[in-house]
Amino acid sequence: MAIQEQRLEHPAETAGPPTGVGWRGAGAMTQLGILTARQIRSMYGDRRLALFSLVQPIIMLLLLSEVFGTMADPSDFPHGVRYIDYVVPALLVTTGIGSAQGAGVGLVRDMDNGMVARFRVLPTRLPLVLAARSLADLVRVTTELAVLLVVACVMLDFRPAGGVLGTAAALLLTLVVIWALIWGFIAFAAWLRSVELMSSIAVLVMFPLMFASSAFVPLNVLPEWLRMVARLNPITYAVDGSRKLALGWDPGWSVPGALATSAVLLVVAVCVAVRTFRRPPNE
Repeated sequence: MAIQEQRLEHPAETAGPPTGVGWRGAGAMTQLGILTARQIRSMYGDRRLALFSLVQPIIMLLLLSEVFGTMADPSDFPHGVRYIDYVVPALLVTTGIGSAQGAGVGLVRDMDNGMVARFRVLPTRLPLVLAARSLADLVRVTTELAVLLVVACVMLDFRPAGGVLGTAAALLLTLVVIWALIWGFIAFAAWLRSVELMSSIAVLVMFPLMFASSAFVPLNVLPEWLRMVARLNPITYAVDGSRKLALGWDPGWSVPGALATSAVLLVVAVCVAVRTFRRPPNE
């Protein structure tokens, strides 16, 4: 009786939320911060995987600089530019391309393991799940590129004529381009929803973009048909812009071209990703 009387005296303490009033979730920025932090913790939860993601760009740097660099004909490259100074700005872009595909694969895995299904039943803004994925992967790519630059400077004497400011500008341009590519792979993942298809498309997209460009050799060294393909390749604009900024050259149209193509890709990829991500899981 005493307990019942106490409940009657203090009905607000025992009653549930008022009818028609429910929790609508936190604000957009709070959700974005929490979701991004979760993605970052998930990426670096396995230290072996995190270590491998940092070692892989270094291996590519050593192979290209020490193997290709010894075979490269100095007369084919700009006068007074060492191969290491020529190739590192391009490696920033190509390394980011290889890392960008991880965003799509990671999103598909979240769909398969039920994490996205949980987000659908919570008061979570679904587009923020994609935005958090893109930002977390951008953080991962930034870390990898920073390690790549440190190793190139310490071990291989990377000293571009543009100095620290030029290299920082090249890195910033690269991150803009890679963020657009990350959204591109997220759009593919939201549409295809298959790890196998994502892996196949990543290979088909990544290698032509990397090697059919001015990344590793000047365009005048390539065969005529491949030179035409490379000139149409948007990655050529990003590589040329990054290289010219790092070497202290006049960027010309390469930087605006890289920014313009990245902006178009970003807008299209975000629209496609958000629309296809809203589809029910079985459709």
